[in-house]
Amino acid sequence: MRGLLLTLEGIEGSGKSTQAATLAQELKAAGVPVVATREPGGVLLGEKIREILLSPDSGPVHPSAELLLFVAARAQHVAEKIRPALESGQVVICDRFTDATVAYQGGGRAVPDDLLRRLNEFSTGGIRPDRTYLLDVDVRTGFDRAGRRGTETGPDRIESEGTAFFEAVRKRYLEVAAQEPERILLLRGTDSIQELTRQIVQDALSLVRRRALIQPR
Repeated sequence: MRGLLLTLEGIEGSGKSTQAATLAQELKAAGVPVVATREPGGVLLGEKIREILLSPDSGPVHPSAELLLFVAARAQHVAEKIRPALESGQVVICDRFTDATVAYQGGGRAVPDDLLRRLNEFSTGGIRPDRTYLLDVDVRTGFDRAGRRGTETGPDRIESEGTAFFEAVRKRYLEVAAQEPERILLLRGTDSIQELTRQIVQDALSLVRRRALIQPR
């Protein structure tokens, strides 16, 4: 029995990583077999590519090179971790997936959508999320949250982009959500953490029960 692929998306500061971790904890507590992962990353090669992509020390990265690095990381991630987990009946929770490429490289870098679709299809072998939770916040709120979160080394290469870039990313995310309302659950990222968790966990458990993936205790 095939498992479920649940993805969380949103601009920096949207709260998606917090909700991804909480969702994994809640599903595990309910007896659901869960694999929690992230993009770029998730496996050794992906994490090494992540370092290159996000490190300010990488210097200027051409949009074409950036896109191909993301796609390479995803291809390895799917082959090594996501596909085997789904084929064994587990629920995969992924912090970012193909929609991030459409939003960041399509919206932010203006890469043509048809190219992005072909590359996403190629890198995933046709695997698509069963449900995507899109946490939407305005760019200023995202900046404020990301700034408060902070790191010792400061913002990464992507986080250092300006307002116009993230406005374009957010706009593309919302366009994709409007195009695929049956897959993408659009959530107000300004709602309380508890309320967002309630909505996401409730929906995820409904999908899990429909697929009969809860393990007997």
